[in-house]
Amino acid sequence: MNIRKSTLKDLDSMLAIYVRARAFMKEHGNPNQWGPNQWPPEALLRQDIQNGNSYVCVNEQDKVIGTFAFFFGKDVEPTFLKITGGAWLDDSPYGVVHRIASDGSQKGIGAFCLNWVYEQCGHVRIDTHGDNVVMQNLVRKLGFMHCGTIYVKQDPYPRLAYEKSAVTEKMSASNG
Repeated sequence: MNIRKSTLKDLDSMLAIYVRARAFMKEHGNPNQWGPNQWPPEALLRQDIQNGNSYVCVNEQDKVIGTFAFFFGKDVEPTFLKITGGAWLDDSPYGVVHRIASDGSQKGIGAFCLNWVYEQCGHVRIDTHGDNVVMQNLVRKLGFMHCGTIYVKQDPYPRLAYEKSAVTEKMSASNG
């Protein structure tokens, strides 16, 4: 597998992956995260591509098998400024992954994408719906820590917020 920036030529594949992801989430007890509002909208995907924040995961035949948005910076995600029921682990600039999804054609696509993002910046935050047990299990397996709850403007459902930071991992290693 390989990660590259998305282009408009990838848009149809990305849209198909999101259709499949919404069905997968519904089948696995998470009908409300992207389903009711058919998230993400095509206009947002186009904007992410234009701004250079959209990525695809491709297989050895260069077929698009996964997609996500990746942003990096200090306080790059406004909805992460207010966290309840906990606190972020590290206040340094961070990467944010949004709208991660795969076509399900092979195991490990989500982990490959999240590990790639972490390798780019060493500090990643991600959120997911409380019903998205599949994503919760994945981020925990990859060493992300649950930090609290955040809220998004797209819907009324709270999101579980997770973080993985090389700084806090080094501190934990030296204390353990």
